[in-house]
Amino acid sequence: MAAAYIIVNMQISDMEQYKQYMADAPAAVAAFGGEYLVRGGRFETLEGDWQPARLAMLRFPSFEQAKAFYDSELYRQARAKREGATDFFNLVLVEGVQ
Repeated sequence: MAAAYIIVNMQISDMEQYKQYMADAPAAVAAFGGEYLVRGGRFETLEGDWQPARLAMLRFPSFEQAKAFYDSELYRQARAKREGATDFFNLVLVEGVQ
């Protein structure tokens, strides 16, 4: 079974409120076997003109577990704390290769 990845590009507008989300989201991620690979940090665009604001990348054991994480009540509660704290929050789920 191939791992799955959640990739997020976001622009935080209220860091104090966003910190509430950051405090709760890791427990939801871990509950579904996920782990953070990237959570902010330095980046450089090597090709193209994409200039992401802030990136996060998570790995889950499977596409189904990542989807279950996203749809879970635990993560819904974390997402509610994020409402209004970002100008945008673009999230994609992609299955990796075996």
